[in-house]
Amino acid sequence: MMKNNFDFKKIFIVAELSANHNQSIDLALKTISAAKESGADAIKIQTYTADTLTIDCNNEYFRINNGSLWDGKTLYELYRQSYTPWEWHSKLKKHAESLDLIFFSTPFDFTAVDFLEELDVPMYKVASFEIFDIPLIKYIASKGKPIVISTGLAELNDIEEAVNACKDVGNNQIALLKCTSEYPAPIEEANLLTIPDMAKRFSCIAGLSDHTTGIGVPIAAAALGAKIIEKHFILDRKLGGTDWVFSIEPSEFSQMTKLIRETEKATGKITYVLGEKGKKNKVFARSLFVVKDIKTGEVFTKENIKSIRPGYGLHPKYYYDVLGKKSNTNIKRGTPLNWEFIENK
Repeated sequence: MMKNNFDFKKIFIVAELSANHNQSIDLALKTISAAKESGADAIKIQTYTADTLTIDCNNEYFRINNGSLWDGKTLYELYRQSYTPWEWHSKLKKHAESLDLIFFSTPFDFTAVDFLEELDVPMYKVASFEIFDIPLIKYIASKGKPIVISTGLAELNDIEEAVNACKDVGNNQIALLKCTSEYPAPIEEANLLTIPDMAKRFSCIAGLSDHTTGIGVPIAAAALGAKIIEKHFILDRKLGGTDWVFSIEPSEFSQMTKLIRETEKATGKITYVLGEKGKKNKVFARSLFVVKDIKTGEVFTKENIKSIRPGYGLHPKYYYDVLGKKSNTNIKRGTPLNWEFIENK
């Protein structure tokens, strides 16, 4: 199980189940298994009902009509179709943990938090649309567990208020996720440079909750220092549902995790010290060599010494120091130039 902190040894990769179970617990269980096989570290679900998120109302305020995937539905209809039944949670959690996956959720009201506390989830997520609900954030944070906050709808002052809400109740275990709350999200609106800025500005873990349709954005986020990457996961987009358009399948998720792991290896650490292989390969760098036979007393010139590979001779930076000086011995062509050959060095 995960400890109550964000001391990750590697980038934490989260498969978001969301509504991709299509109201079938068997499909949900299979999806969790596939997430493990695809390299996920955790599976995240959402804990709400239509009634805890909104009311069943069909007036203009509750009908979706903003150019989204869900236009024409009411909010209540969408959430009723998409929610994960609470009676599944315990079984999904046990299944995930049997596969050594971290299981956690996004609660959308106080009753969901209480329910998840009974299940003893190890951490919590706050959705982008809930970042403005400061009482809810404080209640979640008061449980003393790590809290991951998506920032898809937030401006800087909103993020500050959410972070301060956690700190107000003594919880400093905060991670912020850059997110673009469009479904699917345009790549050009990812603005991934915000990730390292958030980490520095708020002195916290930062990462990405991604809604683009490919895997390029998460790889780029990893290169920029993201420590958490969340991506919607589906067994097969042909299954349809409410989130299929911006979810990725197992083969794509596997490729994403592979490239993230390669990226974190490649980014490594800040260092200007050569590794052992680099030190050995230094022998193939340039150095000063004698390129024509030289006799004792002969002057070193541009014609008889040269900076060439390999690196057994003097450093090339001494080239002009050597020119014009005389040799104190006979030197054969192909000999590495050394200070001991130089008269009055």
